[in-house]
Amino acid sequence: MDTTVESTTPDRLRAELAATLMAKNWIRTTAVERAFWTVPRHLFVPDTVTPEQAYEDTIVATKRGPDGKTTSSVSAPWLQSFMLEEAGLNPGARVLEIGSGGYQAALIAELVGPNGLVVTVDIDAEVTGLARTYLDRAGYPQVQVVHGDGDLGHPPGAPYDAIIITMEVGDVSPFWVDQLTPDGRIILPLRMRTLTRCLTLHRRDDHLAASRFLQCGFVPMQGERSQLARRIPLRGNDIVLLLDDPVDVDSNALTAALDGPRVDVWSPVTITMQELESFESLHLWLSSQPWPFGALAVDRQRTEGLVDPQDRFTCPTLLTAGSLAYLTMRKIDDDRWQFGAHGFGPDAHTLTADLLDAIAAWDSDYRHARAPEITVHPDGTTPPAATAQPQLVVARRHTAIAVTWPPAESSR
Repeated sequence: MDTTVESTTPDRLRAELAATLMAKNWIRTTAVERAFWTVPRHLFVPDTVTPEQAYEDTIVATKRGPDGKTTSSVSAPWLQSFMLEEAGLNPGARVLEIGSGGYQAALIAELVGPNGLVVTVDIDAEVTGLARTYLDRAGYPQVQVVHGDGDLGHPPGAPYDAIIITMEVGDVSPFWVDQLTPDGRIILPLRMRTLTRCLTLHRRDDHLAASRFLQCGFVPMQGERSQLARRIPLRGNDIVLLLDDPVDVDSNALTAALDGPRVDVWSPVTITMQELESFESLHLWLSSQPWPFGALAVDRQRTEGLVDPQDRFTCPTLLTAGSLAYLTMRKIDDDRWQFGAHGFGPDAHTLTADLLDAIAAWDSDYRHARAPEITVHPDGTTPPAATAQPQLVVARRHTAIAVTWPPAESSR
């Protein structure tokens, strides 16, 4: 029997995607598995996207800005399933989604059932218009689509058992907290010193605490209340420095530094492909140090031979006004990579040495320790000071975000 047609039907592709997410442990419950089996993802993407492309485990851009950058997308299924599992939704739950594409709202509708409430909000009228069209043609008229500023939430539907943010944010809006049930959860991609983590936040006394976090990437939030990272082009869009801190850098000097010699230094610390989750803590550890810090984003195809960061999207970078050093690595055998640092500018030797020292400290004291604690404290309150362990505090407009590491001796 010829199964070629059958193997490429949306039903078969949807089943294969769900099976893949289960095998990788992104889907952990029967309810979420059933939702992915049921919702037709190919009906939530532009007509130019084939069913095969629609069911790949990657993002699908649905709108781009004048510069060609994605401004709205259907998120990667692995990340959507992670967020839905973290939300812990039950039938009858009330859910607010901020950032509308339609597909995830439909998945949520499957989880909360006919007695639940799903509201999806987006600031872009074109995006909400498409979401409404997609939801109707896929059979989810009960989902409420609202054109508005997601930073304000949606008071008419409150309180919510879960608030799920599907865009990178720099802060936790007090409106979200006010509209959450006492035991509700906020799932959001929160940027801290240019590096974004998907956090699962719960109330704890007068603040929020993350029960889990995962490194991720999302399109940034839009609107007048968005708190975006600064983008400093060093070679057009080929090499861009991202900054969250109110630190002064000389962009001309940094650009000129790239024309000078590159300092390459290598650490004895290595990593295997089976230890990729270590990047999660290493990046967070590097961002937790008390030095001017940013991230480098590069187009590797256009910068080959000049810069080679470990992560081409958001690579940890140390800075002075006119120098920088970033994390890199090189393959040393079939399954092992060695960490190192590349530096440019007059302070390159100092910055690369500092970076290697930080890698060594992470490897010795924190690589195999329990994860740091991430807490979010409302404006006007101060996170408890860490006494015997490192702590990073990121001050935002509405909150202070604290990353507190366990005492070093606990990992020895």
